[in-house]
Amino acid sequence: MHSSCCDLNAYTFTRVLSACAALPDTKYGKQVHGLMIKTGVDAGTVAKTVLMNLYSKYGCLSDSVRAFEEIELKDVGTWNALISGFLRHGLAKKALDVFVTMRRERVLLMILSTALIDFYSDMEHISEALNVFSSLNNMMDTVMCNSLIRGCIKNRKYKEAFLIMSKMRPNVVALTSALGACFENSDLWIGKQIYCVALCFGFTDDTQLCNVILDMYAKCGKILNARSLFDGISYKCVVSWTSMIDAYGSHGYGLEALELFKLMEVKGNGVMPNSVTFLAVLSACGHSGLVEEGQKCFNLMREKYGLDPHQEHYACFIDGLGRAGQVDEAWCLFDGLIKNCTRPTAVIWISLLNACSLSQDIARGEFAAKHLLELEPKNPGNYILHSNSMLLLEGGILLIT
Repeated sequence: MHSSCCDLNAYTFTRVLSACAALPDTKYGKQVHGLMIKTGVDAGTVAKTVLMNLYSKYGCLSDSVRAFEEIELKDVGTWNALISGFLRHGLAKKALDVFVTMRRERVLLMILSTALIDFYSDMEHISEALNVFSSLNNMMDTVMCNSLIRGCIKNRKYKEAFLIMSKMRPNVVALTSALGACFENSDLWIGKQIYCVALCFGFTDDTQLCNVILDMYAKCGKILNARSLFDGISYKCVVSWTSMIDAYGSHGYGLEALELFKLMEVKGNGVMPNSVTFLAVLSACGHSGLVEEGQKCFNLMREKYGLDPHQEHYACFIDGLGRAGQVDEAWCLFDGLIKNCTRPTAVIWISLLNACSLSQDIARGEFAAKHLLELEPKNPGNYILHSNSMLLLEGGILLIT
């Protein structure tokens, strides 16, 4: 990458140094450190903290301390790395001295402030969170800034979020958190702006970040954008495949979801589907009337991948059978679950009740409703579902949805 004249940044060095830390000696770690100095890249707090850990792990404590001293904005992780380094070398007294200094430099105040910011953001009192930040007189900690950025976007204070970003060098954690908030609010326009920031700083090779962007596009109905982003992910993990399959299924593209699942089996580079992947595939098949394909996927779980179907998988497949009018097959699947000495949960009874409603099966619908209400008598949603199902079974009009 370096020989091809690609731009190196703090994110690149962090990942490479983390890989070097897994090697048997410091040879390559020192070479990467030298390259950091030679290129003059502002490695940032995270990369230098990784460098501290690398030197400390291999007995180069003085180099670890020197790396610590070069860090301008020391966060909690940096101080913890220094304390761990001294303890690793049996220097408990020095570790205690560092902790005392840490208190004196008000690091504990930063921890408390971050906790307060999280609390106020979750309670939708973002003005109080901003007041906590302002009261620190520009004392900025990366963790705290990441927390406040997410809080601002979650509470739709976009101007304040971007103002905080402008005062710090963006990092993957901050951008992922911010995009997660956009995902919760379905704020596609703001999400695209944050994605542009990620592009500018070269963070788009981070799989986790791309997965969050993919989810955001999918939730906002931009399936083509989601697929384009998916295709561009260099190292697709099981979350990447599952997210795209679920995106197709959630928007009624069952065939596309199934084709992508088959592609994952062939060209997944060793990435195996997990129980969540199969849940996404079964849901996609069920909502698109692909009953036979759903049956094959359900069987594939145990036969090929050794995964035991959970109750959610049974419920999803039962729902698919019910949508296709195959209520008898749905009850046969339920009987198989009972024979395995598994006690049905509410989600199973709900799927059966819906299947009976669609097929006008009054007797078995009443049976499913009875067990559902016995299992969760204090859940008002179950009573609404029961009422709607009975209206549908009796040929009435749904009054409550």
